[in-house]
Amino acid sequence: MSRIANAPVALPKGVEFKSDDSGVTVKGPKGTLSLHALPGVIINNEDGTLRFSIANGGEVKFAGTARALVANMVKGVTDGFERKLELVGVGYRASMQGKSLNLSVGYSHPVVFEAPEGISIETPSQTEILIKGADKQRVGQVAAKIRSVRPPEPYKGKGVRYAGERISLKEAKKA
Repeated sequence: MSRIANAPVALPKGVEFKSDDSGVTVKGPKGTLSLHALPGVIINNEDGTLRFSIANGGEVKFAGTARALVANMVKGVTDGFERKLELVGVGYRASMQGKSLNLSVGYSHPVVFEAPEGISIETPSQTEILIKGADKQRVGQVAAKIRSVRPPEPYKGKGVRYAGERISLKEAKKA
């Protein structure tokens, strides 16, 4: 079995874990997340500690994946996940209007992005976007969709980028 699957997942206080044939459900203060059952993986709840093992005839490759997914679910319902985006460029700004994110990123019209269910979007400043939620995959997907509105271009680096992302700039064409 993989080394990742051997590591137990501790359930914090206030987190409920339920597993059956259809899948896994984790409920906590930040919400409820569910995952379909991975074939051949057995999850045992021993006094607030989850241990993963392989069923007879099960595949080893699913045990580490199941452990990582469940660990992310537990962290999501307790602390939550967040991604930070930065807008770089003259006149590039973002603002929230209700549940809609308005982006002015150099197009002739503002781009409106609706926040999906379970995801909250904040704009601490005009050039920063903060995406928060309990589901790590959905937070990352929403951040990628917002980034795809205007990805950083390779000559000046203008666009929407992840916080801390390094853009390797190309040298301009010489005459």
